[in-house]
Amino acid sequence: MSDSDGATYSSAAHDSTIGIQAETVHNSSVYFVHPDASPQEKYRVGVRLLEDGVPSRAREMITDAIAHGYRNAEVRFHWVLAMFSTRTHHDLSAEEVQQLHRASGLIRSYPEGEWKEALRVVFDLLTALGSASGTTGPVLKQLQDLPSRQHDAILRHLDLMLTGGLKDDLWAETLEKADAERWGNHRAKRVWAYFEPSPIGARAAPPRLDTAAAAAAQAALPPRVVLFVVSSVTLGALAWIAHPALAVIESLVALGAGRAAARCGIQWWGRQPRPDRTAGSDAPQPHSPAPPEGGFTNSVRNRFEHYFTVRTPHGFTPDAWLAHTAEVRSDLAAEIADLYRENRIGVDRVNWLIRYLAEEARTRHNNGTLFDRHPQDRTPTRTKVLTVAALAVCGAAVLAGLGTAVRGAVQPRPVWALLAFLALAWSGHAAAQLWLKVRRERHRLAMEVREYQEELAARQKAHQRWKAYLDETRPSEVEMETWLACDKTSFVDEALRHHRLTWRDLITHTILVTPARPYKRARIQGGPWRYSHYVIRLFLFTRDGIREVSSELEFSDSTRRNEQRSNYRFDALSSVQVTENADAGYDLELVLTNGPARKIRVKDADAHQLAPDESAREISEISLSTTGFTHTFRLLEGIAADGKGWLERHNPDNLTPFQIAD
Repeated sequence: MSDSDGATYSSAAHDSTIGIQAETVHNSSVYFVHPDASPQEKYRVGVRLLEDGVPSRAREMITDAIAHGYRNAEVRFHWVLAMFSTRTHHDLSAEEVQQLHRASGLIRSYPEGEWKEALRVVFDLLTALGSASGTTGPVLKQLQDLPSRQHDAILRHLDLMLTGGLKDDLWAETLEKADAERWGNHRAKRVWAYFEPSPIGARAAPPRLDTAAAAAAQAALPPRVVLFVVSSVTLGALAWIAHPALAVIESLVALGAGRAAARCGIQWWGRQPRPDRTAGSDAPQPHSPAPPEGGFTNSVRNRFEHYFTVRTPHGFTPDAWLAHTAEVRSDLAAEIADLYRENRIGVDRVNWLIRYLAEEARTRHNNGTLFDRHPQDRTPTRTKVLTVAALAVCGAAVLAGLGTAVRGAVQPRPVWALLAFLALAWSGHAAAQLWLKVRRERHRLAMEVREYQEELAARQKAHQRWKAYLDETRPSEVEMETWLACDKTSFVDEALRHHRLTWRDLITHTILVTPARPYKRARIQGGPWRYSHYVIRLFLFTRDGIREVSSELEFSDSTRRNEQRSNYRFDALSSVQVTENADAGYDLELVLTNGPARKIRVKDADAHQLAPDESAREISEISLSTTGFTHTFRLLEGIAADGKGWLERHNPDNLTPFQIAD
């Protein structure tokens, strides 16, 4: 996988599964057709499917559009291409041949234009099959004169139809175009984005609601406040009886000082203290105990370790940075694992957030705030001094009031004054503690709500940036199909040159493109699976037998390795079998008379990756068709059944030219 800064890594050491590493289905409606859609809309989707390499579904859509009255030269041109794409004459049913014959007779009814001319060239090419090389010059000239859109589409979709000398005449042009497009549109820098899973939405740890403690404090506060008010009034009344003027002054001083102490005390004691992550130390912390192997939490921890390793601040080695941030990473990993611990959510969908948090940790380190994720509001010294002074003045005023109340009084007034003072002191202290506790909890909750909102907003912005980058970078279906087609063309050319064959030497050929493990795979809804790692298997059918060439393809950079070649006679292929398993996929088994059976995994199971509105059978047929399985199986099955008899029926020299209707 690659991320936005170009870093690459393999997760095989930590949490990969041997074989399938990632599966992604991208949300898309490009292939969705409403049941009440117009014929024009069905045709548009059909053309899109044809361009994206899904001719079987394209035939259905375009045929439906024609059946509902949408008929012109352009529609018929794409219908003919869909009929022949990834097929040969022998793959067509008798009914399809009749349909094509009738379609050729409709050409003259269309108005002149580029689409009518392109349609005429298609049928002229079909009638030229099996002709001598020198007689194909006029139709090739017509093909060259077509606009590039129609010209390129004909060469691509009639690839299996065009054989012999006609294919030889076109091969140099086909190869040149494939070489030009093989690495086009920044392929090596963009393919990874196709297999990148859609990032899951941003989340943050919500505020802690400690309602029980706050409710208990709030419930205990009113009785103490009532006792404080009653005892204050009692002491004030006794002082006023003894000396009214002095009592008024003492009461006013006590009220003013108490009010000042309350206002300043809230700023000092009314806020919830939060210990730093390192308990006041900036020293590196020891590693946390390793979690059990496997599981989502372990995967999250491994990804944190990876991204912290590749995002190391200046002055740190990766190992030193990992040791320095052990506790920070542990806390973050625990938070992410708790937030996203859901069924069927892979860690790959959370990579963007882990990467963002690693970058944020590096930024906080550079700013000197790495170990203080919750910065405290420092209480100014002036506020502390005012609070202490106000409390001292308030206490002095209350003591003075007590002295005024008992001075010169007769029994039992001094006893009541002393009791009122003691009740005032106790209830005031208790009420202040409870009040500050309620205020601290409210302040804590407000701070955490604010931090939660800020953290969530920052993560949402990071999510939007990453999603926008993926959408901008991710290749389209047309690009993915074009690159794969170019890879196959290059592979066929190398095989022909290695065996010193020309297209005149071939009866036919077929290419089977299957997944190679380990791989990542992805598709859009309604589309075929595409893989990061393929096995391309080419079968060249000559008069002497079958030449088979296979090679592994790394799709991101079009590199091939582990090439293998084998040759065998037609009668050496004794049987061809297909095994279908809903939980495993499709296997093609070739049994040779002079060797062990060879099993080829054509497609892995995909039922658990279907969207609610997708058909398992339909997606399976689409994926099998795009691998080349349908055509390959029909050829190999025919050879296994007929041996050399198959050669007589498929020899290009015996091919009956396509007849255009009068």
